[in-house]
Amino acid sequence: MAVEQRPPGNAGLAIGSGSRLSRCCVRAVLLLGVLVSLFPFYWLVVLASGTTQDIYRYPPKLVPGPHLLDNMGRVLDTVDFFGSLFNTVVVAVLGTVLVLFFDSLAAFAFAKYEFPAKKFLFGMLLVTYMIPAQLSLVPQFVTMAAFGWAGSLKALIIPGAANAFGIFWMRQYAQNSLPDELLDAGRIDGAGFFRLYWTVALPLFRPALAFLGIFTFIGLWNDYIWPLVVMIDPDRVTLQVALANLNVLYNTDYALVMAGALMSVIPLIVVFLIGARHFLRDLAAGAMKM
Repeated sequence: MAVEQRPPGNAGLAIGSGSRLSRCCVRAVLLLGVLVSLFPFYWLVVLASGTTQDIYRYPPKLVPGPHLLDNMGRVLDTVDFFGSLFNTVVVAVLGTVLVLFFDSLAAFAFAKYEFPAKKFLFGMLLVTYMIPAQLSLVPQFVTMAAFGWAGSLKALIIPGAANAFGIFWMRQYAQNSLPDELLDAGRIDGAGFFRLYWTVALPLFRPALAFLGIFTFIGLWNDYIWPLVVMIDPDRVTLQVALANLNVLYNTDYALVMAGALMSVIPLIVVFLIGARHFLRDLAAGAMKM
C-alpha cells in the first residue's frame, strides 16, 4: 500500500513565506514608484509656498512654506487668471469632445468597414502623424487668417477636432474589442452605420475613450506654441500664455511662477482622477466579463 508523501511543515512555511516576501517586494517597488511620481508635484508645492530666496537656499528647503496664499494672490493681481482659465476650459472641453467623436467615428470605419483606398488613406494618416507640428504653424496660421479666425477660440478648437494619434489608437482598440458578431446582429435588426456606432461600438469604446479624453484634454490644456501664435488679441489668451507673462526677463520672481504653475495644474489633477477612475472601472468590468 502506497503511503502518501506530504511535504514537511517547515517546507510549507518556507513556500508561504517566500510568496509573502515576493508580494511585499512588489508592493515596496510600487510604493517607491508612486513616491517618485508624486515628488515633482510635492516639490512644486514647496517652491510655490516659499519665496525666491528660499528657492536659492542650499541645502534646499524640503517642507512647504507659509507664503502659498500670498503668492497665489499676487498671481491673480498680475495676470487675468480667471479670464484665461475660462478660455482654456472652453478650448480643452470642446476640443476633447470633438476629438472623441470624430476619432472614434473614423476609427470605427477603418476597423470594421471596407471601402476603396482604405489602406492608402490609413497610411497617409500615419504619415501626417510623423510630421512635426511646428512645420504646420505658418500654413495653419495663414489658413486661420483667411477664415477670419485669427485671435478667436475657433482657431484653437476646429483645427484639432481630429488627429492621427486618436484615430490610430481607437482603430487598434476597435479591432480587438468589437466583435464582428455584434455588428452582424445589429445589421440583422436593421441598424445602419451611425446606429451601430452609437449603440454598439461606443459602449465598448469607453476605456479607450477615457484614455484618449485624458490625453487630449491635457494636451490642449498645456498647449503653448499654437495659442501664442494665433491668439493675436492679448485679452483672449489661454492660461499657459497668460502665465508666461510672469516670467519676465529681469528679476524673475520664481516663487510667483511656481504658484501660477500650481494653480494651472490643479484642474488637470481633478480631470485625471475622474477620467482614470472610469478608465480603470471599465477595464476591470471587461476583465470580469472575460
